[in-house]
Amino acid sequence: MARPNKASTVAELADHFRDSNAAVLTEYRGLTVAQLKTLRRTLGSTVTYAVVKNTLTKIAAKDAGVAGVDDLLAGPSAIAFVKGDAVDAAKVLRTFSKENPALVIKGGYMDGKTLSADEVQKLADLESREVLLSKLAGAMKAKQSQAAALLAAPLATTARALGALQRKLEADPSAATSAAPEAPADAEAQTTDAEADAPVEETPAEAPAEATTEETPEAPAAAEAEETTEG
Repeated sequence: MARPNKASTVAELADHFRDSNAAVLTEYRGLTVAQLKTLRRTLGSTVTYAVVKNTLTKIAAKDAGVAGVDDLLAGPSAIAFVKGDAVDAAKVLRTFSKENPALVIKGGYMDGKTLSADEVQKLADLESREVLLSKLAGAMKAKQSQAAALLAAPLATTARALGALQRKLEADPSAATSAAPEAPADAEAQTTDAEADAPVEETPAEAPAEATTEETPEAPAAAEAEETTEG
């Protein structure tokens, strides 16, 4: 039974290496069961924190194509397989190690590269994905506000010009006559002449409809008069 169990463990660890965005290797010697439980809960559902055997982990890493972690697999080892944000996981591990010195960060693996303990610490100093996205959204919103201001600038300039013209006309009404262009007046006169000529052709077309409306009710009355006379 020992051999099948080892094969299953190796396969499971290899899958963790393949499916994870990053892996942080730690030494857990001295931590209580309660502390390990607290650490797992704090890391969240996107991180699997597993106590591992070094020999089996080396085989699993090789099967998964992960190189360079053999030197980190010395002494009691536990690995945080990160499927979410590696920065968040590194922050949690660093904070927990400060509060619980028995947890020692030995290094890690991310993006095909082996990370030293110092590099994991630097990873924890970075801003998380959510913070970066929030800043990006804020920057985009600021750009939109700037664009809106640029678009509104010509309208504001036009409004100020119209306001100045209105104040000038109120101060000197005679300026309206001199400022008014003559072209619209000529156009209005031409439009009036055209409208005066147009109804002459349309009037005869409406006349038959009125005549028909008036004659239709009188026909039955005439017929009744003739019938009454004959009777």
